[in-house]
Amino acid sequence: MKRDAILQFATLCFSIFVSGWNDGTLGPLLPRLQAVYHVGYTIVSLIFLISCLGSIVGSCTFLYLTDRFGFGVVIVVASISMMVGYCLEAAAVPFPLFVISYFFNGYGSAHLNAGTNAFLASLSVGKASTRMGILHASYGLGAMTAPLVSTQFSGLFRWSFVYFTHLGIVLTAALLQSAVFRFRSQEQCWQDIGQPPPEQDSDGWLARYKKVFRLRAVHLMALFAFIYVGHEVTVGSWIVTYIIKQRHGGHSSGYISSGFFGGLMLGRIALLPVSKLVGERRVVYVYICSVIGLELIVWLVPNLYSGAVCVSFVGFFLGPIFPILMNHAGRVLPPDCISGAIGWVGSWGAAGAAVFPFITGAIASKAGIGALQPVLVAMMSLLFIIWITVPSKREQLA
Repeated sequence: MKRDAILQFATLCFSIFVSGWNDGTLGPLLPRLQAVYHVGYTIVSLIFLISCLGSIVGSCTFLYLTDRFGFGVVIVVASISMMVGYCLEAAAVPFPLFVISYFFNGYGSAHLNAGTNAFLASLSVGKASTRMGILHASYGLGAMTAPLVSTQFSGLFRWSFVYFTHLGIVLTAALLQSAVFRFRSQEQCWQDIGQPPPEQDSDGWLARYKKVFRLRAVHLMALFAFIYVGHEVTVGSWIVTYIIKQRHGGHSSGYISSGFFGGLMLGRIALLPVSKLVGERRVVYVYICSVIGLELIVWLVPNLYSGAVCVSFVGFFLGPIFPILMNHAGRVLPPDCISGAIGWVGSWGAAGAAVFPFITGAIASKAGIGALQPVLVAMMSLLFIIWITVPSKREQLA
């Protein structure tokens, strides 16, 4: 059972590593895409819009598909969906088809995010902070290493061949998921590690989902995840363009995106003791204020090097917030609602990863890329307000 538990957790970590790799790769490629396809900020941002549509479809179908076909089937299908997108992108197809291919990326990423978070949170109610931190550090590792690769390819004639690297990674994930979870349900996988399934309503899956959607706390957490992940991926996607245009950085500016996601990964591990000491509920306010302060420095101090360092620390303090949200959901929500609710929250996080970079690109086309930092500060301020409204105890649910 211990061996199976380790294999399952390692596969979950690699699955969300793939999601992080997908989210982190685009930032250094955006200037090259604009040059190759001769498009501006708004048009190139259609990539994020189509990815958002894929994420929304994934959000709306995850709960049903998981109950109908089982967790093991859904997570493998998510990887296959991303493989379809990468095949099209590697071929450097015409821009309209290139944009459409990101629908498959968004759909698959939404399922990977929702599935891994729901599976782990249901296993780890009340004691998930370390495992959830490691899981999301794996996302940060994927998002950190992807720009290192895509920055190198962005200067090559065959720039689209970077997606062959993506294809190999997601194929490996699909094989691991098939071997470990064997196309079975969550409950069957839990039996392998001696984990009893949570109590479920006798009325069936539809009644359980209605119960989930009646909880105001679920929608507040989904909104929090939507904005948080949107902020995270907006930084990773547009900070390279911001540094090149506003701080006159060169081709190596793509590594700043890796610095951001590297900080994200380290923060999710290094700040675990701080979160436990201060209390996960209270420490989120500290992290949000720290991020706002650092982003004000990037915005108001016109220096390339200080901006690069501050962007890394933005990732460092931003990193622990999402794992804390997942842990909080596991503690606050009723046991029979955890899987469905966290799946819903995680899926909308994936949708935020697509819609906010698109909105930022649209704003940049009118006001210039200098508008990036004010947008990011506003998003973090909104997160502060939303966190106040999220219930702190199960007794406060409504």
